[in-house]
Amino acid sequence: MTHTDSRTMRRVLHREIAGTIGLLTDEHDFRAMRRYRSFTFDDHAAYLKHVEGLLRTRALQGSHTAVALFDPEEYAEFCTQKGLDPDNPSSRTRFTARLAVTGPTLPYEGQPLSDLLPALVDEAVRQATWEYATTLLARLGACTSCGEDIGRAAFTRASDLLVRILDTAPSGNRHLVCSVTGPPETLVAALHVADTGGPVELDETEALEFATVLALGLATESPGGLVIRASAQGSPDRVYGWRLRAYGLEPLTAGEVFDAYCTDVESGDLISPESNVDYCEPPDLGEEKPAQGHHH
Repeated sequence: MTHTDSRTMRRVLHREIAGTIGLLTDEHDFRAMRRYRSFTFDDHAAYLKHVEGLLRTRALQGSHTAVALFDPEEYAEFCTQKGLDPDNPSSRTRFTARLAVTGPTLPYEGQPLSDLLPALVDEAVRQATWEYATTLLARLGACTSCGEDIGRAAFTRASDLLVRILDTAPSGNRHLVCSVTGPPETLVAALHVADTGGPVELDETEALEFATVLALGLATESPGGLVIRASAQGSPDRVYGWRLRAYGLEPLTAGEVFDAYCTDVESGDLISPESNVDYCEPPDLGEEKPAQGHHH
């Protein structure tokens, strides 16, 4: 009887242990891991099928599982730094445990792996974008004229602009995209704001990432833009935006917004405009006083 009770208690405790699975999302990363003899899978599709089966089994048992992006290059560096044998399952376990703390993860909630994979990649891109933009802002240092921290001032300015944009936006669900062009690539951040019928509720992580990318564009005076799409039931979507200019935002005309949305980026060909969408000029942000922040 005591032995049975012990096994029962262990099963209960097992359900309360949260786990993380490091996932090889694409064929390239999968092939990189095949150089290790202890990694016994030889087909990426079969590997994904087994992972999905394991996730479903754990979910049926009542266990919570997070899925992380497993990068073979980062894994190799981790093993070198820690003096671990990369061709050992325990080393992969230790690396995955670190991913649970430092890397982007998503909870498995019964969704198909085909839906989870792109969401996980998007999450990784978001985190990498924020980390890169934060690093570049920090490198700007202090202004040689006044000693002010340029990155911090730009972030304050970007946060103020974001508040003004949301305060003047029409009601409904709002989707904002900010893009900043610069070497070596264009950085893009998105912010989703749901209409709850009450005060604006922001996802703190999304808002931080968005303000950081906008701040980088303002501080470096890089080419870029910010567009917002407001969707309310019973009325056309409203789309408008600004270009980044002189440590601030310069409104786009309705024609410029239309051209941006109705032109293929790669070919330059015209695209048919969406139905039930108004391409319009942005509202006045109400900035009567000088722009806040560092703007020598």
